[in-house]
Amino acid sequence: MVTLITNKTTNQTISLEEFLQLPETKPVREYFDNKITQKPMPQAKHSRIQGKLTKVINDVVEESKIALAFPELRCTFNDKSIVPDIVVLTYNHIPKDENGELTNTISIPPDWMIEILSPDQSQTLIIKKILRCLESGCQLAWIIDPEEKIIFVYSLQKVSYFELDSDVLPMPDFMADFSLTLGDIFGWLKF
Repeated sequence: MVTLITNKTTNQTISLEEFLQLPETKPVREYFDNKITQKPMPQAKHSRIQGKLTKVINDVVEESKIALAFPELRCTFNDKSIVPDIVVLTYNHIPKDENGELTNTISIPPDWMIEILSPDQSQTLIIKKILRCLESGCQLAWIIDPEEKIIFVYSLQKVSYFELDSDVLPMPDFMADFSLTLGDIFGWLKF
């Protein structure tokens, strides 16, 4: 199925395939719900949490070949092309070429997706992306709101929120033995 969208700046209709041929931009554009949207440029709190959380996850899962965390990795699946702030893929879902190297194209939803809310970002659009990812096989998704110091956690079964420093955050099944608190994450913003 080819979905056509209208590019608002040119009134030209393009498909997902044509969107994927467009040059990458900074900040990145996404193709979702038949629209091209551009993510806001990350600010300092966003960047700090993204970098630190990606490293912490990889410190736990990479050596044992459980999963890998990637910042800003494009995932294209089910007529969508999104770029979550952090994508975590289990090792069995990491696409490899004939030489055993990571491919550049990811054609599946993340196993765990993490979005860090920027001040000008639509939480509604993020929630819609999360729900579509969960419907397509994603195990868990987080929205981290650095301004409100709250984290929303989504799974197919439930939506929860965490707002106390001592709250232990739910992890995907492949990281069940690892724990982080809300205070750990927002503590990274203090110097």
